Amino acid sequence: MEAIYSFALLAITSFFTIMNPIGTMPVFMSMTSELDPIRKKRTARKAVFVAFFTVLFFAFTGQVLFKFFGISVNSLRVVGGIIFFVIGQDMLHARLGAIKFSGKESEINAYVDDISVTPLGIPMICGPGAITNGIVLMEDANSLPKKLVLILSVALVLFATYVILVSSAKISKRIGDTGNKVLMRLMGLIVMVIAVEFFFSGLKPILADLFK
Repeated sequence: MEAIYSFALLAITSFFTIMNPIGTMPVFMSMTSELDPIRKKRTARKAVFVAFFTVLFFAFTGQVLFKFFGISVNSLRVVGGIIFFVIGQDMLHARLGAIKFSGKESEINAYVDDISVTPLGIPMICGPGAITNGIVLMEDANSLPKKLVLILSVALVLFATYVILVSSAKISKRIGDTGNKVLMRLMGLIVMVIAVEFFFSGLKPILADLFK
């Protein structure tokens, strides 16, 4: 039992750190600023569901899938870095929150469906780090109880992520429009720095393999 508890603690802490719901919150606030509270909850719920099933999919099939297509996690890091950089640039210029709708239900629903999958679900919540972590921990889960613990750990972290994202609406209301724009620009810089780190952490091993 002690081994299972240790494994659960490792899974929860590593996934929470890598998924970083606190860091995702400003992006969520910016991208859903024009949505009503019900649609904000719907967006957060769908994003965590997408992240949950993506993590589990790669945890169970990651190694086989990567070998089949001849791709690596480093490639995912490079792509994730590019996506993060574009998002950060939009945040820096306060463009994410400037989305206006004509009032059509279908248009709003399409926007919710779009952002909840990308970039919120993938790669903000479930990025290359979370995918890699899932693959590694699934390899270490050498028994059925450990595999169940891993699944429950991912579910617990994503539930906490959902609560944090939904609570962001209250924070957004408290700090007001000016506070939101200032926070968005600051977080835009941070997201761009994270993007550069992601990009080069994936690019270095790829270049090293090319010039061996």
